[in-house]
Amino acid sequence: KLCGYLQKLSGKGPLRGFRSRWFVFDPRRCYLYYFKGPQEALPLGHLDIASACFSYHQPEAGAAAAGDEAAAFEVHSPSGAVTVLKAATRQDMTYWLQELQQKRWEYCNNLDAAKRDSRTSPTPSDFSKGLVAKDNPGSILSQNASAERARNILAVETSPTDLVGEQAASQPAPVQPSAINFSLKQWSTEIKNSMSSLRKGNNENRKSVFYTTEEWELLDPTPKDLEDSMALEEKRKHLAEGSKGRRLTSSAFPFDFGRIPHKTRRPLKDMIGSSKNRNSSDSSPTEWCSGNGNKLVSELQLKYQSQQEELEKLKKDLLSQKELVRLLQQTVRSSQYDKYFASRLCEGVPKDKLELLHQKDDQILGLNNQLEKLNLEKDSLQQEVKNLKCKVGELNERLGMLMETIQAKDEVIMKLSRQLSECEDNTASQSGAVNSSVVTCTNKELQELDRLKDNLQGYKTQNKFLNKEILELSALRRNAEAREREWQAKYTSLEAKLCQIESKYLILLQEMKTPVCSEEQSPAREVITQLLEDALKAETSEQPEQAFFKPHLVSEYDIYGFQTVPEDDDEEKLVAKSRALDLRSLSLSENREISTGVKWENYLASTMNREMMRCVELKNLIRSGIPHEHRSKIWKWCVNLHVKKFKDSTVPGYFQTLLHNALEKQNPASKQIELDLLRTLPNNKHYSSPTSEGIQKLRNVLLAFSWRNPDIGYCQGLNRLVAIALLYLEQEDAFWCLVTIVEVFMPRDYYTKTLLGSQVDQRVFKDLMSEKLPRLHAHFEQYKVDYTLITFNWFLVVFVDSVVSDILFKIWDSFLYEGPKVIFRFALALFKYKEEEILKLQDSMSIFKYLRYFTRTILDARKLTAIAFGDLNPFPLRQIRNRRTYHLEKVRLELTELEAIREDFLRERETCVEKRDLISDDEEDS
Repeated sequence: KLCGYLQKLSGKGPLRGFRSRWFVFDPRRCYLYYFKGPQEALPLGHLDIASACFSYHQPEAGAAAAGDEAAAFEVHSPSGAVTVLKAATRQDMTYWLQELQQKRWEYCNNLDAAKRDSRTSPTPSDFSKGLVAKDNPGSILSQNASAERARNILAVETSPTDLVGEQAASQPAPVQPSAINFSLKQWSTEIKNSMSSLRKGNNENRKSVFYTTEEWELLDPTPKDLEDSMALEEKRKHLAEGSKGRRLTSSAFPFDFGRIPHKTRRPLKDMIGSSKNRNSSDSSPTEWCSGNGNKLVSELQLKYQSQQEELEKLKKDLLSQKELVRLLQQTVRSSQYDKYFASRLCEGVPKDKLELLHQKDDQILGLNNQLEKLNLEKDSLQQEVKNLKCKVGELNERLGMLMETIQAKDEVIMKLSRQLSECEDNTASQSGAVNSSVVTCTNKELQELDRLKDNLQGYKTQNKFLNKEILELSALRRNAEAREREWQAKYTSLEAKLCQIESKYLILLQEMKTPVCSEEQSPAREVITQLLEDALKAETSEQPEQAFFKPHLVSEYDIYGFQTVPEDDDEEKLVAKSRALDLRSLSLSENREISTGVKWENYLASTMNREMMRCVELKNLIRSGIPHEHRSKIWKWCVNLHVKKFKDSTVPGYFQTLLHNALEKQNPASKQIELDLLRTLPNNKHYSSPTSEGIQKLRNVLLAFSWRNPDIGYCQGLNRLVAIALLYLEQEDAFWCLVTIVEVFMPRDYYTKTLLGSQVDQRVFKDLMSEKLPRLHAHFEQYKVDYTLITFNWFLVVFVDSVVSDILFKIWDSFLYEGPKVIFRFALALFKYKEEEILKLQDSMSIFKYLRYFTRTILDARKLTAIAFGDLNPFPLRQIRNRRTYHLEKVRLELTELEAIREDFLRERETCVEKRDLISDDEEDS
């Protein structure tokens, strides 16, 4: 047993000093209990060793010279409290520190092993031997083998003195001069322990309440002891009033401590609790020998202590009753829900759908409970990691100070060594008298040198101990971080599964809902309607018990500012919420794998001292998606890469000059710009109202561009391009981003009045569809579906308002780096993603209706990116340019022919009198 005498620093003011205490380590809870003496039953307190760290300081030179060998060490708790303990000798101090380190290490490792075993198998002992053990090497090998080897190297061999160990209980406690061995803080425990020593019986046969020479075991009371205690209890009740003011009660324990090998050992906490209960219940009257004042004070103190214990017991009972009431309420609600379902739904809903609803409901409840438990465990682990980090930082600072001290001592030793060698050289050439004085000086220096060597050895021992302490704390911190990561992964997995189940639940409710035109008001329809209302409304504090289903919280806006659930149509709101849950599930599943954020951090760290350059690594990173926190930087770099030649030819303040001119002078495009501002992205909170922050920035960028490029001025579609750019760029950078798209990426006539370039790209896209997706192209041709009516807007605004926001910004990442070829890639990828579903549609109306919304149902950005950049290769840009040139000539010829037909028609109408009569009044006025 790790036990013995130590002196604990306690008290305040003049009463502060070291008091001798008997310390005992409890390996079951990793607590270090301290008592006033080995004969006491109740501890004065305890120290939590599992979460503590240790340190000690070298004694001052004066203390060492005076022969003071007593050594103090400190126990630091996670809360910041520091307990100072002092051993009788430095040897005892070293032994206590080594043993406490070892106990902490064993307790924490055993705790981790127990948690691992409980997760892998309900019966971990079955894997200890046999062939199964060979398949589970992780359950046998130590998780900290390298740390264990380093600990053994840094260990300091030492043995305890007579004041440490079980034999120390028979020796008197070491007494400090002028020490006060009474604690005012634990006065009630002191009085109770003092009263227990006055119990009746033969003093020679009375054994130690806490300590015996062999084992600490709690013996169950014998039947005779129980009868005696019952008789004493009855006698005490009859004599209670007669003995008031004259008698006090003391402990009469109906149990004893001894060595019984076949009895089950009880934890120290149970021993202490038993002694408390027996103290309060089984007591016998004893005559008190002091005056009337002492009798009254003692009675009041005992009554106060008993009332305090009863109050604590009542508090614990109240907490347990509250927990029981909560569980009963939950059971009643569940039974009421089942009863309501059984009575109301059995009339109109098939049994298989009822069973499915029950099953889904049970799964949701189970997963919610698991999530609550995991959140609690996650918070505790985070607090544990934070505490360990603080301890490691403090130890590092102390280690640095000690290293500096050792270095200074080494310099002193070197200086004294040089002086000693100089003195030895001078001794041979000096006279006898001088020789005697030199010898005296030399002896003093040798003594000083020996003292410094002893101090050096002490510092080396202290350094080894602190290194071992740092090593252990680092290993424990790594274990805690590993547990936190594991629980975080489990939490993420469960949350993803919960989102999937809730999404399927919403779809199931929508499928079971009867048409609105039906006049039948069945109970099933009422229940389903109620469930739909509960799923669509947000969680409120008003009547939460009436909700059949507690919906998963979906934020009103995503990280880009787009509204996740619309406010107008209930059916569309249900679909949007289901889509948001699916997106949440996908993002959580992706986060469980190796994140691209780590790759981005490594790449940006490698480019910290140099400029970014176009390379294959950067292209692959951008194709996988730019993290939200780095998107502004990468977009700005991409824009500057493409417009560098334009910016070099302009003067500083070019954008501000354009904006100033556009605001001062009348601009033909300004009226149309004002009309389109609020229609740009009404579902984004940054552009939803005239006072939104993005509206003014959008106006400035569009006006400045209309002044720069009067040939285009303003075209509907430019506002959406600028709005997306402004989400991650400032006004001037968004202006140059628009210049990049309109003047660098797209053909010249892409955004003019004729939209010539846009028409050309649609014909190029048709050619690519027939080449890359021939079955789908033939299917469209068979049912005469012109899909370019849908894809035209994709190309004009680069998929804004056509796909979900996560996919949209991944497309823009690659688009700003690689150029317009990305639009063709993702347009084909969208059709290939849903190719099989489109081929199942067998009429033009259903095909065209499906094409209008199918892009919003695509949620897996990773799969779509793999199709765009993998399945559609090869995809040369030269081929797109050649086809653009070819179709541009054809479109220009067609436009020329249409213009000639128009002029012939107008000329004929002017010359023909009969056709002139058919001209409307508006045409005559014009």
